[in-house]
Amino acid sequence: MNHENYDLSFPDQPIVDQYLPIWASLPAFRSKPAFIWPNDGSTNVSNGSILTYGQLNDSVQSISCNLLCSLKRSETVVILCSPGLELVEIIFGCQRAGLLSVPIFPPDPSFAKENYHHLARVLSQTKPKAAIADNDYIKKVQQYLSLPSKDKRLAEMLQNMSWISTADIKQKRVGLTADSMFYNGCKTDEIYLIQYTSGATGIPKPVLVTAGSAAHNVRTARKAYDLHPNSVIVSWLPQYHDCGLMFLLLTIISGATCVLASPGAFVKRPRLWLELITEFKATCTPVPSFTLPLVVKRGGVGKGRSKINLWSLRNLIIINEPIYKASVDEFLDVFKPYGLKPSSISPSYGLAENCTFVSTAWRNDDISAGNSSFPNFPSYNKLLPSARLANEEEADMNIIVVNEDTHEPVEDGIEGEIWVSSPSNASGYLGHPFLTQDIFKGSLSNKVGRCFVRTGDRGIVKGEQRFLFVTGRCLDIIKLSNGQEIHPHYIETAAYDSCPQFIRGGCLAAFDFSRMIVLVAEMQRSEKDDKILKNICERIREDVLNKEKVEIGMVVLVSCASVPKTTSGKIQRWAAKDNLLGGKMNVLMEMKFDNYHWGLLPSPGAMIHASNYRDGQRRARLREGEGRRVLVAEEKEEIQVSLSSAAVHHPGLSRL
Repeated sequence: MNHENYDLSFPDQPIVDQYLPIWASLPAFRSKPAFIWPNDGSTNVSNGSILTYGQLNDSVQSISCNLLCSLKRSETVVILCSPGLELVEIIFGCQRAGLLSVPIFPPDPSFAKENYHHLARVLSQTKPKAAIADNDYIKKVQQYLSLPSKDKRLAEMLQNMSWISTADIKQKRVGLTADSMFYNGCKTDEIYLIQYTSGATGIPKPVLVTAGSAAHNVRTARKAYDLHPNSVIVSWLPQYHDCGLMFLLLTIISGATCVLASPGAFVKRPRLWLELITEFKATCTPVPSFTLPLVVKRGGVGKGRSKINLWSLRNLIIINEPIYKASVDEFLDVFKPYGLKPSSISPSYGLAENCTFVSTAWRNDDISAGNSSFPNFPSYNKLLPSARLANEEEADMNIIVVNEDTHEPVEDGIEGEIWVSSPSNASGYLGHPFLTQDIFKGSLSNKVGRCFVRTGDRGIVKGEQRFLFVTGRCLDIIKLSNGQEIHPHYIETAAYDSCPQFIRGGCLAAFDFSRMIVLVAEMQRSEKDDKILKNICERIREDVLNKEKVEIGMVVLVSCASVPKTTSGKIQRWAAKDNLLGGKMNVLMEMKFDNYHWGLLPSPGAMIHASNYRDGQRRARLREGEGRRVLVAEEKEEIQVSLSSAAVHHPGLSRL
């Protein structure tokens, strides 16, 4: 059964916030939990907080009225609140007040660890009239401003804003009514949100989202996932942007209940996610693709006091391409005994430039039919699909694959850039008119018509149902000397699989530099044994060569937390490259391989020679850096040696 509308007397609303008064006016919903926040990573509701639909609507009304006492409609505010129910209230309160909000994770107010660069970027680009934060945070900011050693540029921007306490705007004032028939919040065509791109392929950019496009986006997602008032959502994703924020809106338009946790709580104890699903009998949960192998490895299924039961899950929504079939297979093998149904697997695709949601391969129309659900999904080059274009029900959501150079649609079976056109498309980038024109006004060659958002993602359409596979990002593609291309995640996956006991999963970055493929990999611990480190480098190169037929020119092993990521866990390969070249990584060892063939498999003769050479001894050059002592040593390897001799640098960073 599809619950697009729950009742003929309950039509879809043009603004997400306008659903709230409707739910709050219904006796069955006014006391129903809209959001639940278990404190301290606990699943016990008595230790947490509950926000009913009635409480949320009343609080949003108070917040909006209090905000308009000191601000004017359409003015910009930056929201600096920690994850939690208060953040939810303020996000909706700003929408009802008609304000343009910029929610971001609040950096440490001491600003001592250089963790404030994104805040400085936001303040510089959006020029907010005010900042909303709790009292303690505001006091610490004021203490920072009194220091003589403060960053003058940041201090000036902090001082140019008025600071509004969350306690002040949440106060209930006499005379405020939440049941007014006149709605003066954001209009459909007004920008209500600035959400920043993930930063996966470049510096995060501010995306302008209208209230109408956001409402369309979550209505489309509600229909795609068949969400309704009986749905229970569990989410630990960041609530400030993209999927984490979308599920706040999606909860409200569905009349559902959402159980929230912080990303930090999940990373600290991944089992929490499983416990929340079990305790609240969740029907839907969105997670990045890296979650599955992480939970398999660190989920501690048999270690907790409570039993895990995933029978209630109807949608295990997997986001963040690429989505590897092997990871899903492994996750299902582990959790089938705990009630996880294969039909719940929902590979999905989205991006900030389309508000968030674009598509999912999951369908509820006929699960018994072939290719309707996992494990009957086809796979392509180890990946699962994120859409099926032949069955696209939303006529106003148009997804095509285009040749990046000619801007002409490619035939099915040919990889190209994914373009999306829908009412969910955002309005552009703040302060980037030329980039906005290029990205948000994409048009097909020699055709006049609808505009497309150029996603910057590569994809390919396969099969009769026209399954869309998101294969990687255009800017990350590594081009080999013979004209072939490879997505770096294949190299990274093969490298991790070579030494999973030593390398941190999801913490590798492959990129090309000066006609050489470089792989940076985080170690699980700071290994000091040169022999072990060298063997890991050798094993990585050989396994990538065997599995992907691609040569790595240099392997760099770094300490934990060295490879930069986005807030949602995506690898920032461009930043890893910059940090490596700038000497900003804690390098444990780097090994540069001789006789490098610019990513190509060596000739058969060279491979035979290498095979004969493996069982013998080899001469390795160990150098600590330019101008330092050079050690020449002969030793027998504990693992198979590389196909070529290798220069090992430890611990200094060489010039690539």
